[in-house]
Amino acid sequence: MNWGFLCNLLSGVNKYSTGIGRIWVAVVFMFRLLVYIVAAESIWKYEHDEFECNIKQPGCENVCFDHFFPVSHIRLWALQLIMVSTPSLLVVFHVAYRDNREKHHNQKPYKSPGEIDGGLLCTYLTSLILKTGFEIVFLVLFYKLYNGFKVPRLVKCDIRPCPNTVDCYISKPTEKMIFLYFLVATSCLCIVLNLSELSYLIFKYSIKR
Repeated sequence: MNWGFLCNLLSGVNKYSTGIGRIWVAVVFMFRLLVYIVAAESIWKYEHDEFECNIKQPGCENVCFDHFFPVSHIRLWALQLIMVSTPSLLVVFHVAYRDNREKHHNQKPYKSPGEIDGGLLCTYLTSLILKTGFEIVFLVLFYKLYNGFKVPRLVKCDIRPCPNTVDCYISKPTEKMIFLYFLVATSCLCIVLNLSELSYLIFKYSIKR
């Protein structure tokens, strides 16, 4: 996957962010995107091929893998990265619209969220709410799909066409568990940063009013 567009998007929004917002961008770049590209993607690259059951019944291994891993961890993580970053498009589109309009009035463009008018501030706050909402939704989704952020060493499967209860083994479970915990920790950190920035902007706007 080419992540260039996502990087450019976050870099553009960074110009209109507060200090807390810039920390959020740094966390997404360094502790989520780079970790995904450099390390996490390779760990789950052959997870289906390395999933083994102690029976050679045709179809049994496939249905067991689909039951315990309905969505790949790494693909769900990639979707989460995309979804929590796309609300920033609201800010980019709003700024592009305003910059184009201000050119006809020879006015200065926005400098930072603390100095913008109510329109862009409202858009910025909406993007923060959406990012926080997506983070929470994906954390709940991970928890529901994978039984509480766990990667077991052994799973027992009795789904047809398996003739009986069979033991299936997951490759590198400890390594995958570490990265899953890292995913949860960085998601929680981003939620805290988003809520902090949201509270800061609302408080600052209230004082200004």
